[in-house]
Amino acid sequence: MEMTDRPRVYDGEGDRLVQDVGQADRIVTLPDTRPSKVPDRAPKIRLQWGQHLLEDLLAGRYRSLVCGVNAQDNSGGIITQLAQLLPTSQWDQHTITQHAARFATPGGGVKVLKIDMDAVEVLAILRPTAQEQLTLDDLAAAFNVIAEMIRRDSDRLPSASVSFLGARSNRLTDSRGREPSLESVLRVMHEAGYSGDVYPAPAMWAAAPTAVYARYPFPQSVDEMRNGGF
Repeated sequence: MEMTDRPRVYDGEGDRLVQDVGQADRIVTLPDTRPSKVPDRAPKIRLQWGQHLLEDLLAGRYRSLVCGVNAQDNSGGIITQLAQLLPTSQWDQHTITQHAARFATPGGGVKVLKIDMDAVEVLAILRPTAQEQLTLDDLAAAFNVIAEMIRRDSDRLPSASVSFLGARSNRLTDSRGREPSLESVLRVMHEAGYSGDVYPAPAMWAAAPTAVYARYPFPQSVDEMRNGGF
């Protein structure tokens, strides 16, 4: 199909010009399937590649946010950034950390804390006190609770979540002590019943090696390629 035969993205010669722009951050998004007259009603997670979570929260696009919290220092977390930016929030770094510390009982498991910032309810995952990192098992347990909380209260919709990757204060690890793949994180969320939007870490925008999908579960073709098929 010639350039003139297909829908254009930009005015004028923009489509041709943008093709030649060299940028460090470049995301190639693949459709997982063609649109159908009979929509697939199976729950899916939307991946917000290239979108800015804080800006979308402040614009009122979401009623709830899933992120991490700890009982020591949340000064560098998105939860504190959001508290500072929301005009009607009465929370700050100190009160968030104090609140988390109340639930950080020795020997306790992962917990989900509700922090109401008026415009947004934060469903904050508090890692077990005895651990320095959050694990995929912790994430699975927390998202089982979060999915049920959202199911029981539709006022928490629409919902967004961080990817928990690239974090500083609340680092996520797999069974080998390494940071897991985004696919592993999405699998845990989806199997728990969560179907909100997930924002990949901005550092991944440049790290995406070839192309990415905008929804999870990924198409079967991904497994076929992994297994040596085409």
